[in-house]
Amino acid sequence: MRIVGILLAAIMLAAPAANAASPIVIKYSHVVAENTPKGQSANKFKELVEQRLPGKVVVEVFPNSQLFDDDKVMEAMLLGDVQLAAPSLSKFDSYTKKLQVFDLPFIFDNIEAVDKFQQGPIGQKLLNSMEDKGIVGLGYIHNGMKQLSAHSPLRVPEDAAGKKFRIQASDVLQAQFEALKAVPVKKPFSEVFTLLQTKAIDGQENSWSNIYSQKFYEVQEYITESDHGALDYMVVSTDEFWNGLPDDIRKEVKAALDESIAYGNKIAADLNQADKQRIIDSGRSQVIELTPEQRAKWVEVMKPVWKKFEKDIGKDVIDAAAATSGAS
Repeated sequence: MRIVGILLAAIMLAAPAANAASPIVIKYSHVVAENTPKGQSANKFKELVEQRLPGKVVVEVFPNSQLFDDDKVMEAMLLGDVQLAAPSLSKFDSYTKKLQVFDLPFIFDNIEAVDKFQQGPIGQKLLNSMEDKGIVGLGYIHNGMKQLSAHSPLRVPEDAAGKKFRIQASDVLQAQFEALKAVPVKKPFSEVFTLLQTKAIDGQENSWSNIYSQKFYEVQEYITESDHGALDYMVVSTDEFWNGLPDDIRKEVKAALDESIAYGNKIAADLNQADKQRIIDSGRSQVIELTPEQRAKWVEVMKPVWKKFEKDIGKDVIDAAAATSGAS
């Protein structure tokens, strides 16, 4: 009887520890600095989740490719090494061709047109375009429109001919620079500064906030304000992790994610303009503003890329995107 009593006491003491379930850990990996729109959005997500689900969910944010770069994070996520990622929309080529629409040059006039498309029926449908690969799209984060930087001035398409430009791993972006008779070089984001600094490449394309936060302007003499494409991200998770969350937890996490995305998107435009001005004020890089005639030449050279990818993307998707700008 004494032994039974000791066993019962041990079970009763162990019960509270057994009932105190370990918190769910969400590792959120991304490649940019914390002061960018995506970086601030990720940090806001952590703040909101841990405020609303204390002790139940812990969010660990890993910026600046600390865990994985965008070329490896999807595989890592599918293996369960991270639970959330927000790769550039250009990084999903091997999972769906539909998202290539965002890489088409000059299909969007501005970030407002991008947002209109993303929030519309086709843009929302694209969030589910990788379900067959076990990937769930949870929302879009804006970074901004892309600009071209180089060691020499780029005013007309001919100025890019023969020059090496770093691109993300995107067939559309490769075709875009090949249309300019330039040389596209697929390299990770984390290597861009060194490639520019050593002049292993001649230029790159990025938003103002990335050009500033990553100090590309310090090693690029010229930046052309081209607004030729959108640099946005999709927040993704795996179907296994996302739908494996308890319903009440998933609802709160999604609400926090939606709020953090709205927060990041709200500051994106202001930050890009502020960073553009910081670059100008630094005197390190000359900002070139294209005349309407010059811009029209870039559009003329690049627009045939649309037709090349029409079959993969879908004419309906391209038409819907172009209609937001009247660019069709």
